[in-house]
Amino acid sequence: MKNAALPYLAALVVTILWSSSYVLIKWGLSDIPPLYFATLRYALAFVVLVAVEATVGRRESKGSPLNTRQIGLVVLAGVAGYTVAQGFQFVGLYYLPAVTTSFLLNFTPFVVLALGIGILGEGASSVQLGGLVLALAGAWAFFSAKVAWSGQWLGVFVVVISGVGWATYLIAVRLLHRSGYIGSLRLTTVTMGIGVAGMALLTALAGEYAPLTTDGILTIIWLATANTSLAFFLWNWALRTIPAYELTVLQNIMLVEIAVFAFVFLQETITPLMVVGMTLVLAGVFVVQWQAKGRGPRDRPALRCG
Repeated sequence: MKNAALPYLAALVVTILWSSSYVLIKWGLSDIPPLYFATLRYALAFVVLVAVEATVGRRESKGSPLNTRQIGLVVLAGVAGYTVAQGFQFVGLYYLPAVTTSFLLNFTPFVVLALGIGILGEGASSVQLGGLVLALAGAWAFFSAKVAWSGQWLGVFVVVISGVGWATYLIAVRLLHRSGYIGSLRLTTVTMGIGVAGMALLTALAGEYAPLTTDGILTIIWLATANTSLAFFLWNWALRTIPAYELTVLQNIMLVEIAVFAFVFLQETITPLMVVGMTLVLAGVFVVQWQAKGRGPRDRPALRCG
Protein backbone atom coordinates (compact mmCIF):
# COMPACT_ATOMS: atom_id res chain seq x y z
CA MET A 1 0.00 0.00 0.00
CA LYS A 2 1.37 3.36 -1.04
CA ASN A 3 0.75 5.14 2.29
CA ALA A 4 1.71 2.20 4.50
CA ALA A 5 4.92 3.91 5.57
CA LEU A 6 3.20 7.13 6.71
CA PRO A 7 2.38 5.91 10.25
CA TYR A 8 6.01 4.86 10.75
CA LEU A 9 7.23 8.21 9.44
CA ALA A 10 4.85 10.01 11.81
CA ALA A 11 6.11 7.91 14.72
CA LEU A 12 9.72 8.74 13.79
CA VAL A 13 8.94 12.48 13.83
CA VAL A 14 7.41 12.01 17.28
CA THR A 15 10.57 10.33 18.60
CA ILE A 16 12.62 13.34 17.46
CA LEU A 17 10.28 15.75 19.21
CA TRP A 18 10.21 13.69 22.39
CA SER A 19 13.99 13.29 22.39
CA SER A 20 14.39 17.05 22.31
CA SER A 21 12.04 17.21 25.30
CA TYR A 22 14.70 15.61 27.52
CA VAL A 23 16.98 18.59 26.96
CA LEU A 24 14.20 21.16 27.31
CA ILE A 25 12.82 19.57 30.48
CA LYS A 26 16.25 19.39 32.13
CA TRP A 27 16.69 23.11 31.38
CA GLY A 28 13.23 23.95 32.71
CA LEU A 29 13.61 21.90 35.90
CA SER A 30 16.31 24.30 37.08
CA ASP A 31 13.52 26.86 37.75
CA ILE A 32 10.20 24.99 37.71
CA PRO A 33 9.14 22.18 40.14
CA PRO A 34 8.55 18.90 38.23
CA LEU A 35 4.82 18.29 38.80
CA TYR A 36 4.00 21.97 38.30
CA PHE A 37 6.08 21.93 35.11
CA ALA A 38 4.27 18.84 33.81
CA THR A 39 0.84 20.27 34.67
CA LEU A 40 1.49 23.57 32.88
CA ARG A 41 2.84 21.80 29.78
CA TYR A 42 -0.08 19.41 29.40
CA ALA A 43 -2.73 21.92 30.45
CA LEU A 44 -1.65 24.27 27.67
CA ALA A 45 -1.46 21.37 25.22
CA PHE A 46 -4.99 20.38 26.21
CA VAL A 47 -6.24 23.91 25.49
CA VAL A 48 -4.63 23.77 22.04
CA LEU A 49 -6.23 20.40 21.30
CA VAL A 50 -9.66 21.62 22.45
CA ALA A 51 -9.38 24.53 20.02
CA VAL A 52 -8.43 22.20 17.17
CA GLU A 53 -11.16 19.75 18.15
CA ALA A 54 -13.75 22.52 18.07
CA THR A 55 -12.64 23.38 14.52
CA VAL A 56 -12.19 20.01 12.83
CA GLY A 57 -13.19 17.42 15.40
CA ARG A 58 -16.67 16.87 13.97
CA ARG A 59 -15.12 15.14 10.97
CA GLU A 60 -13.94 12.36 13.27
CA SER A 61 -17.27 11.77 14.95
CA LYS A 62 -18.57 8.24 14.47
CA GLY A 63 -22.11 9.11 15.45
CA SER A 64 -22.37 6.58 18.31
CA PRO A 65 -21.77 7.06 22.05
CA LEU A 66 -19.09 5.08 23.84
CA ASN A 67 -20.21 2.17 25.98
CA THR A 68 -19.23 1.73 29.63
CA ARG A 69 -16.18 -0.39 28.80
CA GLN A 70 -14.87 2.16 26.30
CA ILE A 71 -15.38 5.03 28.74
CA GLY A 72 -13.39 3.08 31.31
CA LEU A 73 -10.58 2.61 28.78
CA VAL A 74 -10.56 6.35 28.01
CA VAL A 75 -10.23 7.17 31.72
CA LEU A 76 -7.53 4.51 32.15
CA ALA A 77 -5.58 5.88 29.16
CA GLY A 78 -5.79 9.43 30.51
CA VAL A 79 -4.62 8.57 34.00
CA ALA A 80 -1.98 6.04 32.96
CA GLY A 81 -0.63 7.87 29.91
CA TYR A 82 -0.48 11.39 31.31
CA THR A 83 -0.89 11.62 35.10
CA VAL A 84 1.33 8.59 35.73
CA ALA A 85 3.59 8.20 32.68
CA GLN A 86 4.28 11.87 31.93
CA GLY A 87 3.91 13.36 35.41
CA PHE A 88 6.18 10.76 37.00
CA GLN A 89 8.70 11.12 34.17
CA PHE A 90 9.14 14.78 35.09
CA VAL A 91 9.69 13.76 38.71
CA GLY A 92 12.16 11.08 37.60
CA LEU A 93 14.12 13.60 35.54
CA TYR A 94 14.28 15.82 38.63
CA TYR A 95 15.97 13.06 40.65
CA LEU A 96 17.92 11.24 37.93
CA PRO A 97 20.15 12.16 34.97
CA ALA A 98 18.40 12.09 31.61
CA VAL A 99 20.51 9.12 30.47
CA THR A 100 19.47 7.04 33.49
CA THR A 101 15.81 7.89 32.98
CA SER A 102 15.99 7.01 29.30
CA PHE A 103 17.78 3.73 30.07
CA LEU A 104 15.11 2.62 32.53
CA LEU A 105 12.29 3.47 30.13
CA ASN A 106 13.85 1.17 27.52
CA PHE A 107 12.50 -1.79 29.50
CA THR A 108 8.93 -0.67 28.74
CA PRO A 109 8.69 -2.95 25.63
CA PHE A 110 8.81 -5.99 27.93
CA VAL A 111 5.70 -4.74 29.74
CA VAL A 112 3.96 -3.84 26.46
CA LEU A 113 4.78 -7.24 24.97
CA ALA A 114 3.39 -9.08 27.99
CA LEU A 115 0.20 -6.99 28.05
CA GLY A 116 -0.16 -7.20 24.26
CA ILE A 117 0.01 -10.98 24.25
CA GLY A 118 -2.44 -11.36 27.13
CA ILE A 119 -4.95 -8.63 26.21
CA LEU A 120 -4.59 -7.78 22.52
CA GLY A 121 -3.46 -11.12 21.15
CA GLU A 122 -0.58 -9.30 19.42
CA GLY A 123 2.26 -11.77 19.70
CA ALA A 124 5.84 -11.26 18.53
CA SER A 125 7.78 -13.59 16.25
CA SER A 126 11.06 -15.13 17.36
CA VAL A 127 12.89 -12.77 14.99
CA GLN A 128 11.18 -9.77 16.58
CA LEU A 129 12.07 -11.01 20.05
CA GLY A 130 15.66 -11.31 18.88
CA GLY A 131 15.50 -7.72 17.67
CA LEU A 132 14.18 -6.59 21.04
CA VAL A 133 17.00 -8.38 22.86
CA LEU A 134 19.52 -6.81 20.47
CA ALA A 135 18.08 -3.34 21.08
CA LEU A 136 18.16 -3.78 24.86
CA ALA A 137 21.74 -5.07 24.66
CA GLY A 138 22.58 -1.89 22.81
CA ALA A 139 20.85 0.15 25.50
CA TRP A 140 22.94 -1.54 28.17
CA ALA A 141 26.16 -0.97 26.24
CA PHE A 142 25.20 2.66 25.67
CA PHE A 143 24.57 3.39 29.35
CA SER A 144 26.85 0.87 31.08
CA ALA A 145 29.37 3.52 32.04
CA LYS A 146 26.82 6.26 32.76
CA VAL A 147 23.90 4.75 34.66
CA ALA A 148 23.93 6.01 38.24
CA TRP A 149 22.11 4.00 40.92
CA SER A 150 23.57 4.75 44.35
CA GLY A 151 21.31 6.94 46.47
CA GLN A 152 18.77 7.41 43.65
CA TRP A 153 16.32 4.61 44.31
CA LEU A 154 13.38 6.99 44.71
CA GLY A 155 14.00 8.30 41.21
CA VAL A 156 14.41 4.76 39.88
CA PHE A 157 11.10 3.70 41.44
CA VAL A 158 9.27 6.73 40.02
CA VAL A 159 10.62 6.14 36.50
CA VAL A 160 9.68 2.44 36.60
CA ILE A 161 6.11 3.40 37.52
CA SER A 162 6.19 5.91 34.65
CA GLY A 163 7.15 3.12 32.24
CA VAL A 164 4.33 0.86 33.45
CA GLY A 165 1.92 3.76 33.00
CA TRP A 166 3.07 4.31 29.42
CA ALA A 167 2.73 0.61 28.59
CA THR A 168 -0.81 0.62 29.99
CA TYR A 169 -1.65 3.70 27.93
CA LEU A 170 -0.47 2.06 24.70
CA ILE A 171 -2.59 -1.02 25.29
CA ALA A 172 -5.68 1.01 26.24
CA VAL A 173 -5.36 3.17 23.12
CA ARG A 174 -5.02 0.13 20.88
CA LEU A 175 -8.19 -1.34 22.39
CA LEU A 176 -10.05 1.93 21.81
CA HIS A 177 -8.87 2.10 18.21
CA ARG A 178 -10.21 -1.41 17.66
CA SER A 179 -13.69 -0.19 18.60
CA GLY A 180 -13.59 2.39 15.80
CA TYR A 181 -15.91 4.78 17.66
CA ILE A 182 -13.43 7.52 18.54
CA GLY A 183 -10.96 9.30 16.26
CA SER A 184 -7.31 10.00 17.03
CA LEU A 185 -7.81 13.73 17.64
CA ARG A 186 -10.73 13.31 20.01
CA LEU A 187 -9.03 10.44 21.83
CA THR A 188 -5.88 12.53 22.33
CA THR A 189 -7.89 15.53 23.56
CA VAL A 190 -10.10 13.65 26.02
CA THR A 191 -7.39 11.46 27.51
CA MET A 192 -5.06 14.43 27.91
CA GLY A 193 -7.79 16.40 29.68
CA ILE A 194 -8.30 13.54 32.13
CA GLY A 195 -4.56 13.23 32.68
CA VAL A 196 -4.13 16.98 33.27
CA ALA A 197 -6.83 16.88 35.95
CA GLY A 198 -4.86 14.17 37.73
CA MET A 199 -1.60 16.12 37.40
CA ALA A 200 -3.24 19.27 38.78
CA LEU A 201 -4.48 17.29 41.80
CA LEU A 202 -1.00 15.87 42.48
CA THR A 203 0.54 19.33 42.09
CA ALA A 204 -1.94 20.81 44.57
CA LEU A 205 -1.30 18.02 47.08
CA ALA A 206 2.47 18.51 46.74
CA GLY A 207 2.18 22.30 46.90
CA GLU A 208 4.58 22.63 43.97
CA TYR A 209 4.40 26.19 42.64
CA ALA A 210 7.01 28.75 41.55
CA PRO A 211 7.16 32.03 39.58
CA LEU A 212 7.83 31.54 35.86
CA THR A 213 10.68 33.20 33.98
CA THR A 214 10.47 34.26 30.33
CA ASP A 215 12.62 31.28 29.33
CA GLY A 216 10.39 28.98 31.33
CA ILE A 217 7.25 30.30 29.65
CA LEU A 218 8.75 29.90 26.17
CA THR A 219 9.89 26.36 26.99
CA ILE A 220 6.41 25.41 28.21
CA ILE A 221 4.77 26.87 25.08
CA TRP A 222 7.04 24.90 22.74
CA LEU A 223 6.71 21.67 24.72
CA ALA A 224 2.93 22.05 24.85
CA THR A 225 2.34 22.78 21.17
CA ALA A 226 4.96 20.85 19.19
CA ASN A 227 6.19 18.17 21.60
CA THR A 228 2.79 17.41 23.12
CA SER A 229 -0.29 18.45 21.11
CA LEU A 230 1.16 17.57 17.71
CA ALA A 231 3.30 14.67 18.91
CA PHE A 232 0.57 12.84 20.85
CA PHE A 233 -1.92 13.25 18.01
CA LEU A 234 0.57 11.73 15.55
CA TRP A 235 1.43 8.96 18.01
CA ASN A 236 -2.20 8.00 18.57
CA TRP A 237 -2.82 8.15 14.82
CA ALA A 238 0.11 5.78 14.25
CA LEU A 239 -1.31 3.41 16.89
CA ARG A 240 -4.34 2.86 14.66
CA THR A 241 -2.25 0.65 12.37
CA ILE A 242 1.00 -0.15 14.22
CA PRO A 243 0.82 -2.73 17.05
CA ALA A 244 1.76 -1.28 20.44
CA TYR A 245 4.78 -3.57 20.81
CA GLU A 246 6.33 -2.49 17.48
CA LEU A 247 5.71 1.18 18.18
CA THR A 248 7.32 0.95 21.61
CA VAL A 249 10.42 -0.73 20.20
CA LEU A 250 10.65 2.08 17.63
CA GLN A 251 11.06 4.42 20.60
CA ASN A 252 14.50 2.89 21.18
CA ILE A 253 15.73 5.16 18.38
CA MET A 254 15.38 7.92 20.94
CA LEU A 255 18.59 6.63 22.55
CA VAL A 256 20.52 7.83 19.54
CA GLU A 257 18.53 11.02 19.18
CA ILE A 258 18.95 11.94 22.85
CA ALA A 259 22.70 11.38 22.58
CA VAL A 260 22.88 13.74 19.60
CA PHE A 261 20.83 16.42 21.35
CA ALA A 262 22.91 16.06 24.51
CA PHE A 263 26.14 16.35 22.52
CA VAL A 264 24.98 19.47 20.68
CA PHE A 265 23.13 21.31 23.44
CA LEU A 266 24.55 19.93 26.71
CA GLN A 267 28.13 19.34 25.52
CA GLU A 268 28.06 15.69 26.61
CA THR A 269 30.67 13.39 25.08
CA ILE A 270 29.93 10.24 23.07
CA THR A 271 32.34 7.39 23.82
CA PRO A 272 33.16 4.46 21.48
CA LEU A 273 31.12 2.13 23.72
CA MET A 274 28.15 4.46 23.35
CA VAL A 275 28.54 4.30 19.55
CA VAL A 276 28.48 0.49 19.76
CA GLY A 277 25.32 0.69 21.84
CA MET A 278 23.63 3.04 19.38
CA THR A 279 24.52 0.72 16.50
CA LEU A 280 23.00 -2.28 18.30
CA VAL A 281 19.84 -0.34 19.09
CA LEU A 282 19.38 0.72 15.48
CA ALA A 283 19.99 -2.85 14.33
CA GLY A 284 17.43 -4.19 16.80
CA VAL A 285 14.80 -1.66 15.75
CA PHE A 286 15.45 -2.47 12.07
CA VAL A 287 14.99 -6.19 12.70
CA VAL A 288 11.67 -5.66 14.47
CA GLN A 289 10.29 -3.28 11.83
CA TRP A 290 11.58 -5.35 8.90
CA GLN A 291 9.95 -8.49 10.29
CA ALA A 292 6.69 -6.58 10.75
CA LYS A 293 6.43 -5.97 7.00
CA GLY A 294 5.71 -9.65 6.40
CA ARG A 295 2.83 -9.85 8.87
CA GLY A 296 -0.62 -10.31 7.42
CA PRO A 297 -4.10 -9.29 8.61
CA ARG A 298 -4.28 -12.28 10.94
CA ASP A 299 -1.29 -10.97 12.92
CA ARG A 300 -2.34 -7.31 12.84
CA PRO A 301 -5.98 -7.11 13.93
CA ALA A 302 -8.11 -4.66 11.96
CA LEU A 303 -10.25 -2.03 13.69
CA ARG A 304 -13.57 -3.50 14.70
CA CYS A 305 -16.53 -2.70 16.92
CA GLY A 306 -16.62 -4.41 20.27
